[in-house]
Amino acid sequence: MFIKRTVIACSIIAAMCLGGCANQVQYGDANGVETVNTDFGSTDLQLIASHMVDSLLAFPPIQRMTASGVRPILFVDTIKNQTMEHIDTSAITDSIMTKLLDSGQFRFVDMTAMAALRKQLDYQHNSGMVDESKAVAMGQQIGAQYMLYGNLMDITKQNSSVRDVFYKFTMKMTNVRTGEVIWESEKQIRKVQKRSWFGM
Repeated sequence: MFIKRTVIACSIIAAMCLGGCANQVQYGDANGVETVNTDFGSTDLQLIASHMVDSLLAFPPIQRMTASGVRPILFVDTIKNQTMEHIDTSAITDSIMTKLLDSGQFRFVDMTAMAALRKQLDYQHNSGMVDESKAVAMGQQIGAQYMLYGNLMDITKQNSSVRDVFYKFTMKMTNVRTGEVIWESEKQIRKVQKRSWFGM
């Protein structure tokens, strides 16, 4: 009887421990400020994308360029990650491209899709599976007039109690025909993490 009660008690305690250690998942605010650590995160991405788009749309020469209703054609080159972190910079360029397209003032050529487009055109013209009269004509793509590109760098300093990380994102727009840089902007972000000491 004693052994049976002991087994039951142990089972209850084990169940309580497992229940207390269970992970809880809930939805958060995608636009909320993320302060888990000093690593590059979603808030940094949103701050950078918003700043770059606002700066570009407010730049007087760009405003004059788009005032007539003509939508310049852009392409986004790879953002160079010059930090010590593994950061998928395509997430930054995707956000910037989305916001600029939503503004209704620009068009884009997606260079990341070119291999897939060439494969599809080759299929339509060379596979024998597509009616030639309905195949998309070759040589009809539109060339980009301007290139957006940039880089992300960081400076990190730390001691036993403080970690200080400074990020700087720089972006430029260059005229493809002339090579002239017609717009440039940067966004700086500083994040400080202080170690908490128990009882202090």
